[in-house]
Amino acid sequence: MKKIVVAIDGHSSCGKSTMAKALARTVGYIYVDTGAMYRVVTLYALRNHLIENGKIYDFALQQHIECCRVKVSFQLDPETNLPLACLNGEVVEDEIRGMEVSNNVSPIAALPFVRKFLVAQQQAMGKEKGIVMDGRDIGTVVFPDAELKVFITASAEIRAQRRYDELVAKGEKDVDYDEILKNVIERDQIDSTREVSPLRQAEDAVVLDNSNCTREEQNAWLLEKFNAVVNA
Repeated sequence: MKKIVVAIDGHSSCGKSTMAKALARTVGYIYVDTGAMYRVVTLYALRNHLIENGKIYDFALQQHIECCRVKVSFQLDPETNLPLACLNGEVVEDEIRGMEVSNNVSPIAALPFVRKFLVAQQQAMGKEKGIVMDGRDIGTVVFPDAELKVFITASAEIRAQRRYDELVAKGEKDVDYDEILKNVIERDQIDSTREVSPLRQAEDAVVLDNSNCTREEQNAWLLEKFNAVVNA
């Protein structure tokens, strides 16, 4: 069976990663969550006071990246066999999913030097194919020649509810649905209007609105699309 690149794009909190992980596990592909990579850089900026009161000290952040102080990598979880995001060798998977990172990741991801830094890594990861990668610009910028491009969307309200439920399940306290909905809408606006690699549907992408889909239904849909391509 031929190996391909599966590029999954879509809005924040629409279930891209859940679908991508399930497909990768089923077909034996490598899974890469590019959104986690931008979250890792955001966490670095927060830890090093390069974001204060919403202001990004972008020149300083660029210097840190160019001086190789920011290393983004993944470590395989032996229990789940899924990648865990790491910052300079430290597993930060849980920390990058909090609201502080969520509230700052879109402006960080809009910085051209951050995108250049991470896109180069992403393209290197997929050079040998056999990879499922999700994000905002995978099918349009990172892998414009990907054999299977998928665009996932859902209503902002449903995405906010999913995010709320996820945070509550993780034991987060003082989780506010309205704050999450506001964050989802703001991220959509930033992601879709940024100058560099804006979120948009590739012309040859297949589209799924999973607002009313169960996980089983969306996973079956994606596997069907995958099989159609590899068996063509």
